[in-house]
Amino acid sequence: MNTGFKAYDLRRQLKTRLLEEKNPLVLPGAANALTAKLIEQIGFDAVYVSGAGIANTFLGVPDIGLVTFDQLLSHAQAIVDSVAIPVVVDCDSGFGNSINLQRCVRALERAGVSAIQIEDQTFPKKCGHFSNKSVISEEEAVIKITAAIDAREDENLLIIARTDAGASLGLDSAIKRAKHFYEAGADVIFIEAITTIDQIRKVPKLLPGVPLLINIVEGGKTPILALDQLGDYAIVLYANASLQGAIAGTRDVLSSLMKYGELKTDKVRIAHWDERQHLVDKDFYDSLEEKYTFKTTKGAINE
Repeated sequence: MNTGFKAYDLRRQLKTRLLEEKNPLVLPGAANALTAKLIEQIGFDAVYVSGAGIANTFLGVPDIGLVTFDQLLSHAQAIVDSVAIPVVVDCDSGFGNSINLQRCVRALERAGVSAIQIEDQTFPKKCGHFSNKSVISEEEAVIKITAAIDAREDENLLIIARTDAGASLGLDSAIKRAKHFYEAGADVIFIEAITTIDQIRKVPKLLPGVPLLINIVEGGKTPILALDQLGDYAIVLYANASLQGAIAGTRDVLSSLMKYGELKTDKVRIAHWDERQHLVDKDFYDSLEEKYTFKTTKGAINE
């Protein structure tokens, strides 16, 4: 489990990566521990726990604030336990007011996460790329960011402050909030759902020296640019690319099964049995079973 010294080291690792590396951190999202292990195995430096992904995969519902904090915490704990890379968690709007948010921060910090993202939407929140979003007042949003910072015990636990104000109040209001969030002590600023290439290029100029996160969503409101065009951002988030790939891949396999009545591995890509067992560390658990299985010895007295 990524707690204690291990959690501290991972937080320092993520913080150092953001401060010292010039290239953006590519941050893929995961809705479960299996996907997180794939992200680690492929070689990414960190993983993002997607609230939208949990809503879609665990509850089968859209990202409209139906996931509870306990459900989010359970998923975050499972992902932290499954990987040895920093884990960034989408904490939505903190599941209530500043007091609720502080409880969330403390619980996630104890779970061993490396960074927590908090947004300024009203509750219940919506996916950042949905329409008809609303935000709390700037004053309340700053207070919540301050409360989150006050709640953490390890200063290396990063607080990512997200604003959705651009959709309803305009980019200027979003920039104003971002400045105040950063002044309040947020480590990274995330302006969600930037809608034009011009805005993508403009935001870093309006927030010089501020570590920025941009969220790239296939089918979303933000234009998709190549990584070499996003060099002014500290983090490039692909929150649900893996989930969208999983949906497409699963549909292909099931459609093939329905069509042919058998698994046609020449028609669809499917993970081999050995690949699957390797991903979940079957050999490691086999060694534990061998180590801890009681073995009777010849001549032992049975009572």
